[in-house]
Amino acid sequence: MDRRQFLKFTGLAGANVISAPLMAGGTADPSFLLKQAKAKRVIFLTMSGGFSQFETFDNKPVLKKFDGKLMPPSFLKGQQLAQLQDQKKILCYGPQFKFNKCGQSGLEMTELFPHLATVADDLAIVKSAYTEQINHDPAISMLNAGTFLNGRPSMGSWINYALGNNAEGLPGFVVLESVKGRGPQPLYARLWNNGFLDSIYQGVKFNSKGDTVHYAKNPAGIDRIRQGQLIKTINKLNQFSSGHMDDDEIATRMQQYDMAFKMQKTIPELADMSQEPSHVLDLYGCKPGDGSFASNCLMARKLAERDVRFIQLYHRGWDHHNGIRKYMPICAEAVDQGTAALIKDLKDRDMLKDTLIVFAGEFGRTPMSQTNKGDAGRDHHMNAMSLFMCGGGIKGGMTYGETDELGYKPVKDAVHVRDVHATMLHLLGINHKKLTVRFQGLDNRLTGVEEAHVIKKLLV
Repeated sequence: MDRRQFLKFTGLAGANVISAPLMAGGTADPSFLLKQAKAKRVIFLTMSGGFSQFETFDNKPVLKKFDGKLMPPSFLKGQQLAQLQDQKKILCYGPQFKFNKCGQSGLEMTELFPHLATVADDLAIVKSAYTEQINHDPAISMLNAGTFLNGRPSMGSWINYALGNNAEGLPGFVVLESVKGRGPQPLYARLWNNGFLDSIYQGVKFNSKGDTVHYAKNPAGIDRIRQGQLIKTINKLNQFSSGHMDDDEIATRMQQYDMAFKMQKTIPELADMSQEPSHVLDLYGCKPGDGSFASNCLMARKLAERDVRFIQLYHRGWDHHNGIRKYMPICAEAVDQGTAALIKDLKDRDMLKDTLIVFAGEFGRTPMSQTNKGDAGRDHHMNAMSLFMCGGGIKGGMTYGETDELGYKPVKDAVHVRDVHATMLHLLGINHKKLTVRFQGLDNRLTGVEEAHVIKKLLV
């Protein structure tokens, strides 16, 4: 039978069980699936604004010696700089905080991360990452969708398209946001958009404060039975429509109504933190639902327990063009304890082994000072940035790649953002080269048409 007949035949019940690629109009042949997957889900911790690698994970003692001296012209010739082109004197700016060796592995990281230091042996720090975009909007689009072009599916949408949603009564892709720091960059819903995939795969933004989801409760006079009857009636009308017009979104709409009805039951249970032991709340160091990054990390663990495929936490405030000595401690403190607590909590529940955690920003920061005043900061830098991966088949207690002695660009094992995506998909049991969807005559994929590589040395 053709696709329209298939959708009409299966109806709402069938829509809940057919494969994700078929629902999206892709191929039913799961040739992109690998024989083995190490990870079942991803928690992607996105540091919006782009954190400085020199004050976090990439210690540069030589740069410290050059502090206040002119940046060698050989580093700058022909290079794209975001906002430093007009400066007559571009000065080196050394690391502003002390680095410590942490854990049995001796991983180096900033003194601003005392809690992360306690889980150093679980981390794989990549020091040689880079991207192609030097401004916030296209760079964070690259991080999320593998391209700076708007309208492309985000990584969470790709993953749910490929593997389907295993979370009963919850979206397969959930987004949470927190803010604390300098000049928070705006976030847009297109960052977790489904692009040209069916809208069932788009991310759903939960609230960090107040009601986790608006309008989850029925208004006065409407009980669950009446609400269920209303949903059934609406879906019967949608089924009738699907038999008379060729519109993929009708099937999606039926699923969304069904999901919304289920969420009226699951969301109150999810948001209820009364059963969390005091030692767990102390571990995260937050009041649940206070809008903090730590509270979002606790919610991320609860979502992971319910098999949500892709959970993305944004923390805004890392855009340190100036005042880096003031704002870096603020941002670091905001994310340090929550991130470490999430890792420990998942490990205690035997879930870290199949939960991949990624901690990254959209780009790095320059080894030069943007201002020559006492409140100096760093400009955008696409040629070098740091990130870490943890759990889900990642080898802990290691670093990968190196930048030059001034931290300007990679000199060993360079890692493009697409390589991070390829590695993430590989750990989920997906061959990134074969996961494609034809759109406007082209076979599109998360890792693009350019060559991307799985970072095999990071894998257990």
